[in-house]
Amino acid sequence: MLINSRALHVEWGDCDAAGIVFYPRYYAWFDACTFSLFGRTGLTMRALWDKHGSVGTPLIDARARFIIPSRWGDDLVCESGVSEWGQSSFTVQHRMMKDGKLAVEGFEKRVWVVPHPTEKGRIKSAPIPGDIVASLSDATGATKCEA
Repeated sequence: MLINSRALHVEWGDCDAAGIVFYPRYYAWFDACTFSLFGRTGLTMRALWDKHGSVGTPLIDARARFIIPSRWGDDLVCESGVSEWGQSSFTVQHRMMKDGKLAVEGFEKRVWVVPHPTEKGRIKSAPIPGDIVASLSDATGATKCEA
């Protein structure tokens, strides 16, 4: 599994009145980290969608387990990788580290979708292209997607 690390700095606006990160911020960070992970394949999400005809990767499940609170001024590192592949779905695991310790563990389950072939304005799931699975499964990061 390819792991992408992304540094984050907790800003005042990320926190609640107690100065602790307001939990929805983690979900926004997870989303950004998923896009960053895909970027490690050599293409932006937009380019991947254009190449394969996808219109996105809608979120169908999201979970988080909060272990250590993070506060204004903390520096975090989010380690993200695809932990499970289905035919048209995949699960991204996020490990938010604070001072080398696991602070939050999150999961996003997403579906690869394309425009519905007969119903305008609708989408349908589709098999995940093999080059995407290969690139995100290569722990070395050497396998890249081509435009």
